[in-house]
Amino acid sequence: MIKKLLALRIFPDEAEKMNRSVTDIGRGLLVVSQFTLYGDARKGTRPSFTDAMPPTEAEKFYNDFMAKLRAATPLKVAEGKFAAMMDVELVNDGPVTIILESVVGRASRPPDPDTIHRRDARATN
Repeated sequence: MIKKLLALRIFPDEAEKMNRSVTDIGRGLLVVSQFTLYGDARKGTRPSFTDAMPPTEAEKFYNDFMAKLRAATPLKVAEGKFAAMMDVELVNDGPVTIILESVVGRASRPPDPDTIHRRDARATN
């Protein structure tokens, strides 16, 4: 995930095409934990938080991620405070939202075997 984050080409080049990474442009990163907000709203109208990682595990995961990220880049890396109420102000530059998910695709659990089977069946059809 860190390798992908640092190499993701989401910043414009001189032709205004998304062709440069944060590493290419030499800027910094702001990482804000969203583990406590991992809600699944695919079913019904009330989000489910059953796939959210338990807070103690999530904080360790977040801290480990931050240490590995800092070790992987010379860029400035800022972070939010884990599980804190934060007001983050930003300017969205363009109509793009990118969601990065790990291979597992869930924050705390190995994939459900039935889900893998259905996904694999779709991939082979």
